[in-house]
Amino acid sequence: MAVKSSFVLFLLTTPITTTPRCSKLKSPRVKITAISCSDLQYDIDNLVNKKKSSIKRSHGELSLDSFWSCSCSCGRRRFIEGTALAMFPICPSNASNLHSDDYMSVLNKVHPPRPDWYEEFYASVLDKGMKSYEDEIAGYKSQLFSNLKGKAQKVLEIGIGTGPNLKYYAGEADVQVFGMDPNRKMEKYAQAAAVDAGLPLSNFEFIQAVGEAIPLGDASVDAVVGTLVLCSVKDVDMTLREVKRVLRPGGVYLFVEHVAAKDGTVLRFLQSVLDPLQQTLADGCHLTRKTGMKISESGFSGVELSMASLSNAFFINPHIYGLASK
Repeated sequence: MAVKSSFVLFLLTTPITTTPRCSKLKSPRVKITAISCSDLQYDIDNLVNKKKSSIKRSHGELSLDSFWSCSCSCGRRRFIEGTALAMFPICPSNASNLHSDDYMSVLNKVHPPRPDWYEEFYASVLDKGMKSYEDEIAGYKSQLFSNLKGKAQKVLEIGIGTGPNLKYYAGEADVQVFGMDPNRKMEKYAQAAAVDAGLPLSNFEFIQAVGEAIPLGDASVDAVVGTLVLCSVKDVDMTLREVKRVLRPGGVYLFVEHVAAKDGTVLRFLQSVLDPLQQTLADGCHLTRKTGMKISESGFSGVELSMASLSNAFFINPHIYGLASK
């Protein structure tokens, strides 16, 4: 989960007209290594069992004034991988009492340590190379994140990367943000973005972890944010279960993901051909995941999503964006 998984901008060549579909929203004027998860599942199950005995649930309710509705059948994050754990116990007061070595074990299994130069290079590329993408998707994000204003005090962002989303929601008074990413080099960029968004660093905590094992307590946050994340996690289903676990009843999961193009299209064929290369060059990003379907079938009480295509993201189209409520 680091910053946006679109380090894939090296692939962008031919523009596509922006044509949002299946949405009641007005279109803004704007113009991603699979592994066997058997060992990982064993570790996560052990972690969850420990959590159940040590975590005291706290319940809160988050209500939204409005939701978008649309029915789409679709199936893709921003770019950073996911699977979870803190290098040391920097969890908030209502987090679990899991040992840091437990998290380290899982983290190393799903996100083996990279050389410092690589992590720093990747972070700097994301920080400087996503501007055109962020400019184009800004209108969609503004509408999406407006649902959090005044309604979410504790927010977890998985795959926070360099923090491009913080400006949309972190400026609210008394907001506390947990920014999670497996790449420790993202921290300084995310902290700078938090300051620019008006978020005091005392209200921001960076956690080195992945989406499959989030080191926070059950029902501990009002909202979870994830953009261009599920394309690069090792296990999408496990990550979504963790998202639901940490959300309070009534809490929301806000997502923006790129997904596989429609079967039988030229774009879908190109995605299949380029997918292995993409996973290698873009730190595990998959081009062919049907993420919209995964979210819809993951057991949320309600899922509202829309679809759009971006001219600055040829091979990583279409995109889905929306809300899932617990």
